[in-house]
Amino acid sequence: MDYDCDEDRLTTAEQLAAHDPRAGAQACLAIAADDGVGDEVRLSAAELLPALDPRAAAQACLAIADDDGVGDEVRLSAAELLSAAVDR
Repeated sequence: MDYDCDEDRLTTAEQLAAHDPRAGAQACLAIAADDGVGDEVRLSAAELLPALDPRAAAQACLAIADDDGVGDEVRLSAAELLSAAVDR
């Protein structure tokens, strides 16, 4: 499938999650971990994960927070999301 933009990938992952949460989580994790995807889209994908797969959410947040190519505000948001997931 060709994607016109990062947001299309995220939309597809969201739709997939509605039908198959496990597959949706895998798709969201792939997006969040892809350094070729825009920072905000990566974070949006990570934000979907706690409800689908908390372990994948942790992996996604770590991938974003540890990527020094990502803007500081997005890295901080990923770290906060990870902290919130751990506190649950």
